[in-house]
Amino acid sequence: MTRRQCTGEYKVKPIKKKVRELLGYPYPVRIPKGVFVEQWVGISTDEFHRAKDADVKYMRNRHPLLDMSWSRADCVRYLTSLGLADTPKSSCLGCPFHGNAQWRHIRDTSPSEWANVVEFDAAIRQGNARANASGSRLLGEAFLHRSRVPLSEAPIDHVTAAERAALQPELGDADVLENGVEDGCSPWACRGDADALTQDDFGLAT
Repeated sequence: MTRRQCTGEYKVKPIKKKVRELLGYPYPVRIPKGVFVEQWVGISTDEFHRAKDADVKYMRNRHPLLDMSWSRADCVRYLTSLGLADTPKSSCLGCPFHGNAQWRHIRDTSPSEWANVVEFDAAIRQGNARANASGSRLLGEAFLHRSRVPLSEAPIDHVTAAERAALQPELGDADVLENGVEDGCSPWACRGDADALTQDDFGLAT
């Protein structure tokens, strides 16, 4: 299994580029010592392992939800109190961690985005010459839906018996199949990037 590069290539790099522009030091201009931005990242207590320090000196990450000891449930309660109960989890449009409910939502509410993800799903089938970070070719076929069939044909309207059997479901597995994994994504933390599951004294991954 190879590590996906979507977080680095399509989130982190563009953000760093924009931050440099906002600071007035676009690449390759050197940023003076002591000049930095503070970026707040919305990672909750149930996904603390995804909280990381910035890897450049001109950015400093803050995690206000961890500072307040807020879980995802706390966030949902707060949004509900503001009349924003339907706020969806954040994630990339073509994220392979989507559950059936998320795929249905895209299909039923945004035909243009559905067409885009169906096209993207077909385009990744054989990968390319640089299918992963090491430049190795993709082995087998790639699909966005966990059933490993084209997204346009995937059984997103129901959970089939075959899918349940393939997952050997224990408590909660059916919910993951339907709703996707619990964590959302942020620009600095993809659900597929969780390597470390330990937390230091500051609430950051170690």
